[in-house]
Amino acid sequence: MLLKNLHGKRIILASQSPRRQELVKGLELEPVIVSREVDESYPANIQGADVAAYVTRKKAEAYWPELEPNDVLITGDTVVLLGSRVMEKPRDVNEAKEMLRALSGKTHTVASGIAVTTLTQGVRVKVDTCEVTFTDLSDALIDHYIASYAPFDKAGSYGVQDLMGFAGVEKINGSFFTVMGLPTLPLFHLLESIDDDIEG
Repeated sequence: MLLKNLHGKRIILASQSPRRQELVKGLELEPVIVSREVDESYPANIQGADVAAYVTRKKAEAYWPELEPNDVLITGDTVVLLGSRVMEKPRDVNEAKEMLRALSGKTHTVASGIAVTTLTQGVRVKVDTCEVTFTDLSDALIDHYIASYAPFDKAGSYGVQDLMGFAGVEKINGSFFTVMGLPTLPLFHLLESIDDDIEG
């Protein structure tokens, strides 16, 4: 393990997302996976990338009462921003189609929040953003994508690592992993800065 300060600590990833699990393991970590329903609503006065930061912190605080002195908790949230509009996960096929049609031929921003929480250092949140440009998406591509890939667990109704990324994304300005839903470099820096002496 590269991050020697984490030796012997329990790394907890609060996410059922296979994409986030894959990316955390890419940092040579073997997290314990936990998941619970967390209210992801946010106040109306919070906008843009701050939504991802707010919900990421909210998820961390939901697990706070159960943390042990030796635990390192990772939480995250991703939103797609088209102008002033915040796109989260689509509720149904119609909303997924509407989102993808809105994104077609435009550049949008993906904001992914990441938090690392320990009892001694509290909740520390970072947000990374990335600009993604879509080509013009045909109705055939949109319909096939939704039917075959069921993107209802993905902000903005798409995954950059699957067909929509291959056939729909023209350009990315920023981190590919941020678009996938977990900004690996900010996470690495947060983990790297955890105190060696958090063990109880």
